[in-house]
Amino acid sequence: MNIFVSNISFKVRENSLRELFSQYGTVERVKIVKDRETQRSKGYGFVEMPNDDEARRAIEALNGYVHFERPLIVSEARGRQENANSSAE
Repeated sequence: MNIFVSNISFKVRENSLRELFSQYGTVERVKIVKDRETQRSKGYGFVEMPNDDEARRAIEALNGYVHFERPLIVSEARGRQENANSSAE
């Protein structure tokens, strides 16, 4: 499952998010989205967990969790793939 994470502190690096989500299961990939020009974090990213049950537990536990003094907003990722499919109908 692909998990959307926002309100990430600009201090947070991908390894830190990986450690946080790994408490709930296997983390396949972590990506913090960065500005192309400045390479500074945009404050959101994605965590991919192959086991949906583990991913749901992580979402439930970490949504609102204060990490680096900011409450994370964590949910199942929706977006590009769904939008691409719905516009083709």
